[in-house]
Amino acid sequence: MDFAASTLPLIGVLAYPEIDPVLIEIGPIVIRWYALAYIGGLFFAWWYLARLSEHKDAPLSRRHADDFLLWATAGVILGGRLGYVLFYNPMFYLENPLAVLRLWDGGMSFHGGLAGVVLGVIWFARNNGIPVFRMADLIACTAPVGLFLGRMANFINGELWGRVSDVPWAMVFPGAGPEPRHPSQLYEAALEGLVLFAILFCMVHYTNARRYTGLLTGTFFVGYGLARIFVEFFREPDAHLGELGGFITMGQILSLPLLAFGGYMLAHGYREWHKSKA
Repeated sequence: MDFAASTLPLIGVLAYPEIDPVLIEIGPIVIRWYALAYIGGLFFAWWYLARLSEHKDAPLSRRHADDFLLWATAGVILGGRLGYVLFYNPMFYLENPLAVLRLWDGGMSFHGGLAGVVLGVIWFARNNGIPVFRMADLIACTAPVGLFLGRMANFINGELWGRVSDVPWAMVFPGAGPEPRHPSQLYEAALEGLVLFAILFCMVHYTNARRYTGLLTGTFFVGYGLARIFVEFFREPDAHLGELGGFITMGQILSLPLLAFGGYMLAHGYREWHKSKA
């Protein structure tokens, strides 16, 4: 449905709350909401991992949680940026290599950041004598809050908006034309962030799921994969990519392996649980 700008007040479109993407600017010092989202997500992950390490059956100690913060930071930033460069616009960055350093221009890829953290977990766990997948189970519980903050930063930046829609909560995003669109960033913040965090929080604190290797990791991978694939139906595809083959987005393609791996980990955890009951 095509809406002219003059008709917007008549259809109950929600006003987009335009917030300056720059929180503080003092001379050359610029602090952006986007950067704060990553900092906040990483520090929450460190704090929560430290709390989880206090469980008597935890596979790592508080010292390990402190030390892993550096590896998690490197994995998220390097993996996230390289993932965006390779998955979403490789030709542009091949022609403009210095643009890779402009993290606020183009953004980050969750799938790339995830790959970076996975490599960090494998390296760190093996070098500290920690079972890789038991450590991964705890790391998985910390990730959704970072996803929530990141998607809220996308919303503040007015980027990664949704497809044109006439739902009552549609918004007109600056730079996206006059048509009202799904606020798909908020859908992702809710599903990948709040809902997934609540599920993992209940599993780790109110069940014995952490005793069975893979249940928490599998839940995170499957939960994220399903949420991302679902929301992609409401999110505008990247303009330079569109829908690949006319029916699937890059985000959905990259999420399919996460579903497969998550399913494998859930099956592994279920087998451990079944053996404990035998």
